[in-house]
Amino acid sequence: MGTRLPGVSDAPATVLVYSSRPEVREAVRTAVGRRPAPDVGPLTWVECATGEDVVDTVDGGGVDLCILDGEAQPTGGLALSRQITVEVADRPALCVLIARQPDRWLAHWSQADATLAFPVDPLTAPQVVADLLRAHAARGRRPVSR
Repeated sequence: MGTRLPGVSDAPATVLVYSSRPEVREAVRTAVGRRPAPDVGPLTWVECATGEDVVDTVDGGGVDLCILDGEAQPTGGLALSRQITVEVADRPALCVLIARQPDRWLAHWSQADATLAFPVDPLTAPQVVADLLRAHAARGRRPVSR
């Protein structure tokens, strides 16, 4: 039997990544990887190409974190972040991709928990994702289940 490190979780986390552009979804997955930190369980990725898919997937339950593209068309990730915050009491953690730093005020309006700049930095993204998943778990939030 292997030795377990204190604080290391093998519990998988489900991360939804939304963008109308497949290359953006791939860039996020590649930058974050399958295990963003040693103490954060392996990630299961769920990709969504439309805002309706995001809402349906979150409503279906089991999502720990949503990474939403603020530049997606026709429904932007900032609007989806706001909608999920308003409509889902036990919502997953929310992160929005922003293309310009001045758009941080929009992320604040959307009530997202964090932002990532696009193009996604592979040194920053895993840390942001791990921090969000840790905070989500510390608040005792479970994945949404309907």
